[in-house]
This record gives sequence, structure tokens and C-alpha cells, in this order.
Amino acid sequence: MKTLMKRRILLVDDELAILLTLKAVLEISGFEVETAASAREAKLKIRSSQYHMVITDMRMESDYAGNEVVAAARKAPYRPAVAMLTAFPVTDGNADAPNPDKMLVKPMNTNDLLRQIESLLVTHEDKKHKEKQAAHAEVPAQVVAKAVTVKKKAPAKKLASAR
Repeated sequence: MKTLMKRRILLVDDELAILLTLKAVLEISGFEVETAASAREAKLKIRSSQYHMVITDMRMESDYAGNEVVAAARKAPYRPAVAMLTAFPVTDGNADAPNPDKMLVKPMNTNDLLRQIESLLVTHEDKKHKEKQAAHAEVPAQVVAKAVTVKKKAPAKKLASAR
């Protein structure tokens, strides 16, 4: 019997009311949710745990705190999906800012939010799966080439030691 693993989300927001409300909505919908009230706390959690998705507010202790969380999530080896939640979307076009997979604008209807999160999780996991398949397709040719090289060298050593 196979047990389903709950999808883990790290929810980051410095407004406690929003943090707790979204946490409750996501948990009722079947997600396992951890919270962080600052970019600093979120970055520590991203390094010490694994999440399927990170949802962060854009502006917290600074206007760029959300970008710090996105950057930390992008560096995580487990590569979570990343969404940024904000009431004030910024369109300054900063090329250095890490882009989230999805921008969620609040306030948002709960059903719309859940639909967008589900959609992002599915497309993100599909993308990771395709990248993994492509990486595995390249490996056999390298392994075969190395095996052939090793095989060619082995008999020469045996003949030399037989004399």
C-alpha cells in the first residue's frame, strides 16, 4: 500500500494575519505548511529543509526581502517551485532580481489561489522530470565511451604480466 506524501510549502510573510490565514487555507487543502516571518528566517529554513514550493511576500523587512527568498530558493539543490505574493507588484524590470515562477497578487480569491498553486506545482514538477530525463539520456554515451576505453587497456596489461 503506497502512502501519499504531503506536498510541503514554505510560506513567508511578515504580516501575521496573512501568514496564519494562508497557512490555514493551504493546510485545509492538504498541504504541509511551514512558515517564516522574515527573509532571514526563510533562508535558514530553505537551507535546512526541503519544500515542493516556496511562497514569499515581496516586501517584508525591506523592499527586496522577497527577492532574497527567491534567490535562496533558486540556489536550493532540491529546486522548489517559487511564487511571490504581493499587493504591490513591481515592474521595474531589474535584470538582477531573481524571477519567481509565478506572481500572485493579493487580495486573491481562495479558489483562484489554490488553483494557481496546484497548476504551478504540476508544471514545475513536469519541468524537473523532463530535465532529469534529458540528463540521464546524455549519461549512457559517456559511460559507454569510458567502458570501451577501459576494456581496450585491460588486455594489454594481462599480456605484459603473462610474459
